[in-house]
Amino acid sequence: MVDRSLTLMAVHAHPDDEASSTGGVLARCAAEGITTVLVTCTDGRCGDGPGGVKPGAPGHDPVAVAAMRREELEASCAALKVTHLELLGYADSGMMGWPTNDAPGSFWGVPVAEAADRLAVLIRRYQPDVVVTYDENGFYGHPDHIQAHRVTMAAVALTGVPAKVYWTTVPHSGMAALGEALRELGVDWAEAEMTEDAPPPEIGVPDAEITTWVDTRAFGAQKYDALAEHASQSENIEFLRMGKERFTDLMGVETFLRVRDTTGAPLPEDDLFAGLR
Repeated sequence: MVDRSLTLMAVHAHPDDEASSTGGVLARCAAEGITTVLVTCTDGRCGDGPGGVKPGAPGHDPVAVAAMRREELEASCAALKVTHLELLGYADSGMMGWPTNDAPGSFWGVPVAEAADRLAVLIRRYQPDVVVTYDENGFYGHPDHIQAHRVTMAAVALTGVPAKVYWTTVPHSGMAALGEALRELGVDWAEAEMTEDAPPPEIGVPDAEITTWVDTRAFGAQKYDALAEHASQSENIEFLRMGKERFTDLMGVETFLRVRDTTGAPLPEDDLFAGLR
């Protein structure tokens, strides 16, 4: 047994990412007395402005949007009872192919080694037993998510601290159920993501490939409330239209791919800290 609290570190790209994919485990860990550390890599300046004003449109002020989203992030962390929030402070790079990808200070343009050194400082400080981030494609191809993956894995290699590392994912069965629920609300993800040049990105993995299924339904209301704190991005958070009960039914089990383990805990597992307690 360790003589300190177990610690989870979640490394995310933007304000609101912490709630959508890991809100349940952050809230569950807090309730279990586990220290939680959220690292948010960018300031979210490429999100919607007040009234849904889009980046690049008249009236969109990136600096003001970043300030607003920081306040929302802090409120979300309060809802999830996150112990420590750390901001790397890089500029949001926007979607793949946007001019902001190449803007000075954008996360996408920062050398991986440079950002990994900064994250490594936090890993050494907090000594997380478990680190969670995205897969190689950043879950759905967003450049900042991809960069967060690269930076996190480089920092883990530099430090060797975490006993376990996970990538967020969703099962194909869960994506199908969520897609159907959103279509009932008039939202078609596939249609929204389709372009003339490419089909929508493949999201998730076959159910059999998932290593870790964590039941967070008891914390569904907290996860919903955390997402709701990101009110400026409500147009992009369609899940909120479901209401808490349906939201919890569909998003109350969070799933992961275990990619580093020093504990020998058998798979599949239902606990990120299996083998550590």
